[in-house]
Parts: sequence; C-alpha cells; structure tokens
Amino acid sequence: MKIKLITIGATPKNYLQEGELLFEKRLGNYIAFEKIEIPDLKNAKSLSQDQIKNEEGKLILQKISNSDIVVLLDERGKEMRSVGFADWLQQIMNQGPKQILFIVGGPYGFSDEVYARANRKLSLSQMTFSHQMIRLFFMEQLYRAFSILKNEPYHHE
Repeated sequence: MKIKLITIGATPKNYLQEGELLFEKRLGNYIAFEKIEIPDLKNAKSLSQDQIKNEEGKLILQKISNSDIVVLLDERGKEMRSVGFADWLQQIMNQGPKQILFIVGGPYGFSDEVYARANRKLSLSQMTFSHQMIRLFFMEQLYRAFSILKNEPYHHE
C-alpha cells in the first residue's frame, strides 16, 4: 500500500521545507509515502476564486484513480484525536486499498467535483492554517499515527 499527499503549489519557506523533509524521511520507515506538488496556476490573478478552484480541481482529479481512497484535508471535515486517527488509518489499511490519497487544496479550497470524489473529509483543527503549513502538520500527524500503531514512544497520552 502507498500513501500520497497531493498539494497545490510549493512550500516557499525553508523552515517548512525542512520539516516536511524530516517527516517524509521518517514516514519511509513505515510505509511507501510520496508527496506530489501540483504547480500553482499561471495567471491566477486574472481568475476568480471559483475559476481557480475549478482549474485546480481538474489537476487534482487527474492524479486520482478509481480505486484510490481520497481524503480531503478540509476545515469542514471530521476532527479526530491522534489515537483516533491512527485507529481509523489502521482500519482503512486493513481493507487493502492500493493507495490512500490525502489532498491539501489551494488557498480557496476544493472544487465541487473534488468534493464529490472524496471518500472522507478530515480537519486538523477548527482553526484556519495556511495550505503550506497544513502539509507539515499533516505529515507530522501521519508519522505520529504510525508511531502509535507500532507502540513507539513518540506519542504521549
């Protein structure tokens, strides 16, 4: 099984890039993990927010296969504690999917078509964070989930 994190745009801040690289490396000890960055749209300043979401949505949908489990990281999604997320992740992995895709949208969220394709929406907080920061937060939580599943000392309750 493979887990992919699909994002819109690159992370411009070095401290966020360093954190992502750290957790990407750590995740490799547990599972096949890949981060896919869809480039920012060209000429986005001339587009409306809905047009941006729709164009980004087309690019996201090109990365999804019919058999993929698709989880949107979305402020309107379900919140879970870390242990609950680890348990949920284990349940999904037990079903034997080829891939689980976690997707971080652009600054305006997702198109209706991407929402329609999603199997689940997950919120990391009721607070709003930049889409660049969510990537790092999610990767840390994914690493934490695997450390919980392996009974390793990273997570404390």
